[in-house]
Amino acid sequence: MKITPSGSQPSKAGTESYFTGGVRIDAPFQATAPARVGGATVTFEPGARTAWHTHPLGQTLIIIQGRGWLQEWGGEIKEMNQGDIVWIPDGVKHWHGATPDTAMTHLAIAESLNGSPVEWLEKVSDEQYRK
Repeated sequence: MKITPSGSQPSKAGTESYFTGGVRIDAPFQATAPARVGGATVTFEPGARTAWHTHPLGQTLIIIQGRGWLQEWGGEIKEMNQGDIVWIPDGVKHWHGATPDTAMTHLAIAESLNGSPVEWLEKVSDEQYRK
């Protein structure tokens, strides 16, 4: 067993090529093989969001603070609130982030396939975000 003490890992800014706006990633974790689950706590400032992306084995989001939005390619924007648990099936093109006026923090959990838990795609435009 292993305990990673709270605060023992520095916060990191979300990579500009994968996120729009202020995004902070805390407490990233990755299981050791043969397990393949990993994740992190991610905080989105108001208006911040991911780029479009997919997960080869799906993703679970647990909204731990605030209010956010989630959209599947071709679908309507859906609201997520503190306490909600969201399952995104494998291969579904989507984005998620904060609403324009409220920050949102979620715990993101996904399994890796062939060494990667995500495939990053194009950024979500301001027009797409505001629909």
